[in-house]
Amino acid sequence: MLSEWLRARTAGLVGSVARLVAASGVSPNALTVMGLAFTAGVAVVLARGAFLAGGLLLVAAALFDTLDGGVARATGRVSAFGAFLDSTLDRWAEAFLYGGLLWWFWQQGMGREAALAYATIIGSLMVSYTRARAEGVGVECKVGWFTRFERIALLVLGLLLNQITVALALLALLSNLTALQRLWHVRRVLEEEGRGEAG
Repeated sequence: MLSEWLRARTAGLVGSVARLVAASGVSPNALTVMGLAFTAGVAVVLARGAFLAGGLLLVAAALFDTLDGGVARATGRVSAFGAFLDSTLDRWAEAFLYGGLLWWFWQQGMGREAALAYATIIGSLMVSYTRARAEGVGVECKVGWFTRFERIALLVLGLLLNQITVALALLALLSNLTALQRLWHVRRVLEEEGRGEAG
């Protein structure tokens, strides 16, 4: 996945910034909550139709979002609850963003774009849900073309290039296809392990 490739190449920079932030004494969980608040603010900007400003702010929010894990590692405060909190608030954050777009399009009478934003919300949540449920039955499920990083990157491009309808169409399609890809992956793995039931 693109996110893994980028994470490997920016680990040193993120680690350096995280150590500076850690020196301030702020906790990783506090950073996670602050990131959600920041993203909620971006969603308000999008709900007002300020797409260019929203795209620029979303870049800043995405950079901010990388720090909580880095600070946790730098301070030795990595925890199961921290990982759970981060993942949970990420789902809210994404829903806020697409919800802001949905609100704007609905207010403008742009039903097609509003429907695409709604379909993207469903797809983004289902990508995460399928992974969580897979892990609940003992199957690792990190496969998929369109994880959160790719979704945010495409949303940013759509906002900055004023091509939000195209971006939402791709997001709606590819996020839901990724959820289906994970569904197929889990079915195949369970059948190979003798725990599945062929339909």
